[in-house]
Amino acid sequence: MKRTFFYLLLCAVCLGVNAKKVKKQTQPLWPDGTPIAEWFNDTTKVDVNTLGKKYVISEYGVKNDSTIVQTEAIQKVIDLAASNGGGVIVIPRGTYLSGSLFFKQGTHLYVEEGGTLKGSDRIANFKILETRIEGQTCKYFSALVNADGIDGFVIAGKGTINGDGRHYWEEFWIRRQWNRECTNKDAQRPRLTYISNCKNVTVQDVRLINSPFWTNHIYKSDHARYIDCYIYAPTSGIKAPSSDAIDIDVCHDVLVHGCYMNVNDDAVVLKGGKGTWADKDANNGPNYNILIQNCHYGTVHGCLTLGSESVHDRNVIIRNCHADNANRVIWLKMRPDTPQHYEYVTVENFTGKTGSFLVVRPWTQFFQPENREDMPLSTCNNIVMKNINMECKNFFDVGASDKYKLIDFTFENIDVKDQKNAFTKDIIENTSIKNMKINGEEIK
Repeated sequence: MKRTFFYLLLCAVCLGVNAKKVKKQTQPLWPDGTPIAEWFNDTTKVDVNTLGKKYVISEYGVKNDSTIVQTEAIQKVIDLAASNGGGVIVIPRGTYLSGSLFFKQGTHLYVEEGGTLKGSDRIANFKILETRIEGQTCKYFSALVNADGIDGFVIAGKGTINGDGRHYWEEFWIRRQWNRECTNKDAQRPRLTYISNCKNVTVQDVRLINSPFWTNHIYKSDHARYIDCYIYAPTSGIKAPSSDAIDIDVCHDVLVHGCYMNVNDDAVVLKGGKGTWADKDANNGPNYNILIQNCHYGTVHGCLTLGSESVHDRNVIIRNCHADNANRVIWLKMRPDTPQHYEYVTVENFTGKTGSFLVVRPWTQFFQPENREDMPLSTCNNIVMKNINMECKNFFDVGASDKYKLIDFTFENIDVKDQKNAFTKDIIENTSIKNMKINGEEIK
């Protein structure tokens, strides 16, 4: 009897040890081998009923009228909620026109299905303040929805935040006809949402459309989730210039899950600073621990773009996604005037159609090189592409340069159709190939 007991006890101990080993072996990891926090598994929607009193703007004198700019009236509702300890600002059914709105600690935005918060098409209705734009901290126009220094900010609901960007787009293209060197800032356009210095952010379910400029911009924030959002700007007719879906700027621990993105520029973009001395500016910095998954891309310039204003990006995963008509899947923009380091990036389980799959090229639009004796050599390393099954015009769109080095790229379980068929191992130092087929031909 004792022998049986000790035998069973020993088996239990062994099973426990083995279970721990299995758990340890199956723990998800970032590309650099560090554990992915449990936080990234939480795609649960926020229940707005738990966020405090609901302030339905139509009950506080704001009219359902798409012709009257009611910025002050809506802002008063936000301020009232903040003074009472917080609550949910509700956009009910109908259309409500506004300029820049500023949310405060404890306040949230809920757009009911059938409700629309619509941005003014006059730039005069958007405040000028110190903000962050195109990798620089400077005076510029605020967004339609602004949140700064908030813990737990939520944007939710199945309604629409509509930037009404048509007039801004038209003006941009007219300026470009007049002056080909016209920059984005010259055109004077607001973003749709700007979230800065925040943590524990959730943007869920909402339709974010027709932004005059970038659609979502998040800066110096962490633990932010974009879940099941519909992000759209036109890519034909009068196109929406620089309507990036989500710009992640000096952030860490960001989850983009289940979103649809169709914009006339890049979809998810990592930014963090630009210029010869960008790595010395405290307003700039790295992005790390970024997970993009289960997303659907319509037409976009790049599904995942690092740059053109990036200093250091590390531990980035994009997985389980489909592209209908992407110009590029992963785009590493290399600025000759900026020290850049892109490392530990993984693209896996991708299907659909794209122009170029991997693009690594110098990016020289509006760049301003300065003399710097200790200028670091830019580097891309530990970039992994695996489980890829796509139709491509050019799978491997990579160019060499004396301004950067490429090292440790992995191509694993690749099965693509490639019109250009330009793949070569020679450009990248230490290229690893495992089970790779291009046009049915095995590549070794």
